[in-house]
Amino acid sequence: MRDIIVIGGGIAGISVAARLAPHAKVTVLEAESALAYHASGRSAALFEANYGLPSTVVLNKAGETYFHEANGGYLSPRGLMIVGRAAEHDRFLADTATLGLEQIGLDDALNMVPILDREQVTHASYHSAAWDIDTDRMVQDFARELRAHGGEVRVKAPVTAISRTEAGWAVQTPDGPYESKLIVNAAGAWVDEVATLAGVSTIGFTPLRRSMARIPAPGGHDVSDWPMFFGVGESWYAKPDAGSLIVSPAEEHPMPPMDAWADDMVLAEGLARYEELVSEPVTRIEANWAGLRTFSPDRALTIGFHTEAPDFFWHAGQGGYGFQTAPAASLLAADLILGRASELDDSARAALSPQRFAS
Repeated sequence: MRDIIVIGGGIAGISVAARLAPHAKVTVLEAESALAYHASGRSAALFEANYGLPSTVVLNKAGETYFHEANGGYLSPRGLMIVGRAAEHDRFLADTATLGLEQIGLDDALNMVPILDREQVTHASYHSAAWDIDTDRMVQDFARELRAHGGEVRVKAPVTAISRTEAGWAVQTPDGPYESKLIVNAAGAWVDEVATLAGVSTIGFTPLRRSMARIPAPGGHDVSDWPMFFGVGESWYAKPDAGSLIVSPAEEHPMPPMDAWADDMVLAEGLARYEELVSEPVTRIEANWAGLRTFSPDRALTIGFHTEAPDFFWHAGQGGYGFQTAPAASLLAADLILGRASELDDSARAALSPQRFAS
C-alpha cells in the first residue's frame, strides 16, 4: 500500500511527487516509456515571470528564486522582444505593458534580431528578464529527489481502471494493480479521463494543440544570442534552439487527449505571419512537432482536493505554463496535501482551487 499515487510523469507530476516523497510513500505512474514525453517534452522552455494570468504570475514569481538557485540554477539568459506594425500600435502597447517590457528603437531591435524588416516593423519592446530553462535537467533532478526519498517511477504504466478500496484506491495498469490512500491527478491532457475512471466528476479541461517548426538559422546568422521574439497578440513566436530557430504559429486548436502532431496548413500560416515581419524567407523546415496545452474552463491552473472526494487531488490545467509554475505549484500542492501553511495568500489559493468550479 502506497500513501500517494501520482498519475502523470510530466513536470507537474514529477515535481509534486518529489515534494511529497520526504513525507510519504509515493509512486508515479507514467503511461509512456519516459518522463516528460508529451507537453513537458515539447515546451518552449522559457521562464518569463509576467507571462500568464494573474494567478499564473503569482506562481511564476513565487518560484523565481528556485529557478535561479536550486541545484545550481536552471536558467540561462535569453531576453524577450515584441515586434509590431503601425496598424498594431494599440495592441502592441497593451502586450508591452502586460509583460512589463520597455519600448526600444528599431535600430536597437535590429542589433538584437538583424532579420527584422525595417519596412514592416515599426514598434519594438524588450527586456532581458526572460530566461531559457534547462527543462531536461529539471525533470531529472525532481525524479532523483523522489527516488532519494524512497519514491518510485513506473513508466509504461498506463492507467486502465481505478476503483475504490476500504483503504483508498486501486489503480490498474498492464503490470498489475497499485493501491494508495490518495490519488494526485497530474495526467495533463488526460486529467478528466482519469477522473472519469475514478468515478468522480470532471471539471472540463480542454487540450489545445500548439505546433512548432524548426528552421535553419535565417541568412546563416548566429542566432544563439537572439531573444525570443513575438508577434503582437502572440500571433506567432520565434526562439533560438541549438543553432536553429523554432517558429510557432501559437495556435490553440481543441484536440482530444492524444500524441499530437503538427498540422501542415497551420504551420504554413504561422510561418507566413512570421515571414511578413522579417527579411529572410523560410526555405526549409528541419523538423516539426506539436504538443497539447491543457486548460481549465477559466484557463487558470487547478490545484486542490476534489470537491466531492477528499482523497482525489487535482494538479492540472498547467496550459503552457507547466515548467515556469512547477516549483511554486508543486510546493502549494504538497502544502495542501500535507496540511501545512502555504506561502501563497488566500486570494492566490482561491484562484487556483477546484472549489471555484463547485456548483
